[in-house]
Parts: sequence; C-alpha cells; structure tokens
Amino acid sequence: MDEGTFRVLPGPDDESIRLLDRETYEPVGIADSGHEAPVEDLRPGYLVAADLDWSTADPTIDAVTVERPTLYAFADRVDPMFELAEETWEEALASGDGMNARTTRNTDGAVNGVLYVFAESGDRGRFEEFRDGSRPLEPLVDRVNERETDADDSERDAEDGSAKPDPREVFVLRATGGEFTAVTITLRKGGQFADTIRDTYDLPRPDEPLA
Repeated sequence: MDEGTFRVLPGPDDESIRLLDRETYEPVGIADSGHEAPVEDLRPGYLVAADLDWSTADPTIDAVTVERPTLYAFADRVDPMFELAEETWEEALASGDGMNARTTRNTDGAVNGVLYVFAESGDRGRFEEFRDGSRPLEPLVDRVNERETDADDSERDAEDGSAKPDPREVFVLRATGGEFTAVTITLRKGGQFADTIRDTYDLPRPDEPLA
C-alpha cells in the first residue's frame, strides 16, 4: 500500500486519468478497473490524498480524499489563441527566449491570473508533456499559490497557522500552428476569467460529485 498526495491528470483518453506524485513529480498510470475509491468522480486538477494498491501491474486506488478541487483543462490547436498570449509569445521571440510570463488583469485592473507561454520543442512538445505530467505544472501552480498567500493571508483559512490557497482553474492551450503552448492559471475557480476561457474554447466545467 502506498499513501501519498497526488495531482489528478487526464489519461490517454477522455475517460481515464493518471496521477502525479506530488513528492517525486512522477506520473503514475492506474488500472482501468478494480478500484475501491470512486475514481470515475475524480477530475483533472484535483489535489488528492490517496491509498494505492500496487498488487497489480497498474495500481488501483483503495481510498481517496479531495484536498483541493482545482481544475485543469487542456485544448490543442486552438484558433484563435487569445490576444494576450500572442503578445506574450511575441515578446519572448523578440528577446530570444523560449518562455515568457505575464500577470493578467480584469477590466478594472485587478489581478485575476498568471499567464505563461512556452516554445514547443521535443518529439511531443510542451503541451503533451504538461498533459501527461512528464513536465509538471506543479511549480507554476505552487508559485501562484505562494504569491497569493503572501499577498493576502486574511482571505485564507489559517486556523492552524498555515495558509490554504483557493482552488484555481488551470488552462493549457496549444496554438493552431503549434509554435507555443500557453498556460493560464486563473486565481478564482468559477470566476469570470475562468468562465471566459471556457466559453471561448468550448471547455465546459465538469460535474464534481466529490467537490
């Protein structure tokens, strides 16, 4: 039995999932069946505490608890890529960099997210690496959580003296031409910025029986 904290990631198809070990950053493929836990109700992006049974070739999940119902969404070959991502990518090209980042703001000027752009490279590209966990999104999400915690501890549940960040929504989008992948971390799950991205790229928010 293996107990740990994991990030839920999409599996090879829309019906399956995989786990990313939060301690080792190693992706874990799980069995198609035989689980004691409600695996079908887990959603990509959830941070979970889980007990894995390794008595089979691919582990089964014996127990699971959702610690934070963050949501991840992935869309390939989007057209058009939103303007700010294009501008941020053009800045990266102009400076000869393979990545760039920018804080995003709403129409009132309030910060509502963080945008990263990455040049596509390798056999599969950054998009596929982010999707399967071979290049974890965790450092990007952790950076946003740490910054938000430092900026406004008063909005966090800190009864035990530790700050607990709000659940986010994270969108990984690859441009139509495949030149770059954009990762957008919205600060508020279900917020207007997240809703706008979902509406623009036809990424409906899933049902969440466990949230």
